[in-house]
Formats: sequence, C-alpha cells, structure tokens
Amino acid sequence: MGFPVRLCALVGRFSDPRVAESVSGLIAHLLSRQVEVIISTETTYSGDPTGIVRMPEADIGKAADLVIAIGGDGTLLYAARLVARDNVPLLGVNRGRLGFLTDVMPTNMFPCIDAALEGRLTPDKRPLLAACVYYADGRVSEALALNDVVMQKLVTGRMLDFETLLGGAYVNTHAGDGIVIASPTGSTAYALSCGGPIIEPHLDVLVVAPICPHTLSDRPIVVSARSRIEVRLLERPDTRAQVTCDGTVLGELEPGDRLCVEAASESITLLHPAGHDYYKLLRSKLHWGRGSFER
Repeated sequence: MGFPVRLCALVGRFSDPRVAESVSGLIAHLLSRQVEVIISTETTYSGDPTGIVRMPEADIGKAADLVIAIGGDGTLLYAARLVARDNVPLLGVNRGRLGFLTDVMPTNMFPCIDAALEGRLTPDKRPLLAACVYYADGRVSEALALNDVVMQKLVTGRMLDFETLLGGAYVNTHAGDGIVIASPTGSTAYALSCGGPIIEPHLDVLVVAPICPHTLSDRPIVVSARSRIEVRLLERPDTRAQVTCDGTVLGELEPGDRLCVEAASESITLLHPAGHDYYKLLRSKLHWGRGSFER
C-alpha cells in the first residue's frame, strides 16, 4: 500500500439503503481528499461519475491502494477474494449485523478513513486457506478463503460418509452433514457453531470441525497450519457434496473426488482503528461479561 492513497475501491451492496448512505458520504469525503474512487463495472451506481473510476472487479486488486468494504462480514470476505493475491489492505465499515471483521462503525467512519489514507491505522495480517478439489476425471478447481472451507451434503436428508487425512496419515472416518476447515479468523464463524474453539487470530493452527456428526465422540480438533488436510468422500447411494470457500461455491464432490486444504502462501491485511482489542471485540459480539463483574 502506497501513501498517500491515490486510488481507493469501494465494495458493497449498494442497493442496501444503509450501505448506499455510507457510500454516498464516503465518495464525497474521498474526493475532497483528492483520492479517486474505484467502483466495479458489475456494481450499479447512479451517482455523479466525476472522480469515479469504473473497472472490472478482476482488476481492482491490481489498481487500488486501499479497499473499503461497506456492509457486514460477508461483504468483507467478498472483498478479500478480490484482493487476496495482490496484497491490498482492507478496511471494513460495519453496516451489517455482527461485524467481527468490519469493525469501523459509521459514527467513526470519516476519522478512520482519514487515518487509513495517512497510514495511521493498525495493520493486521491474517493467513488465508488454499482449497483444491481434485476430480476423478483429472479436473482441478482452486480457491482461497479467509474464514473457512466447507464440505457439506448437497441433498437434504442424506448423510455423508467421508474420511479425513492429515499430511497423508489417516485420521478418522466420519458420518454426518459435512466438515468445516477454518483458519483462526474463521474460528468465530461456522466452526464455532459446530462446537469448535475460538482461536487467537495469529496462532499457526487450523480448526477441523465435523458438521452434525452421527457419532457424538467425533469432535472438532486443532491441527498445525503446516498440515495438509485431505477429505475423501466414501461410496454411499446418491452421495453428493458441495465445497464452498467463504460461502462461495468452489465445486461439487462425488465419491472418488478429493478436497485438499492447506495454508496459502498469500495473506490478507486488515486495517483496524487505534486501540483495537480482540478480546473487547469478543466481549461485545458474543455478549461476554454482562454480569455485575463487567469491566
């Protein structure tokens, strides 16, 4: 990221009135700071085009100095996919619900934007996951994920049988709805609802959490991030599964196909306001410390 910032991309669902309100204010503020604003050609925007640069989403990562995601955590995950291979920092403005990743509130938006433009925010490098599906016919599909890679049943009501391997060594055979492989960042997302632990964001580990396992002893485990995790579907009538990376479909699996997940060489840099406190964030979002001893 170069300073001062000259090109700033805005990513969000502009049709949402709350997002549109923030986008309108952000564009005017950025232009007043002599920063050009990038909006993708795939996004509908009917405002004044003066100072707006339109380009395909695929080109945003190579052009922007900074990307601002306006919305919820899903919007930031979407923006992360656009810049995952280009080392462009992300700033999240929360116009969604939970906001683990989008931690700038609208009331504090402009001071935080100014601090970002001047390089005064706290950078937070987060590891990514690399997912690869190897099909029995020789095809390969690949994607990166910030939160998690999920394999889950495609036909409602039909349980999956599958096995997991770690570094080529057999771990377990599972029966259930699927499995979540989460980064530390994603440990507070889907994996948490599967009974997985909360992992500090910078620990070098991954969470492997079965989804609705048929056997109650089939529990989430924490493994080294240097491990290569392999998931293989086993034969079962009409077995079909779907693989998603941060909620975006990577492909479908049938018996004979393999899903492999490992730490990616790429990472994402999130920007936080001064005084960012991970445990304060957990207390706020998970409603910890609500009793008489709250600090």
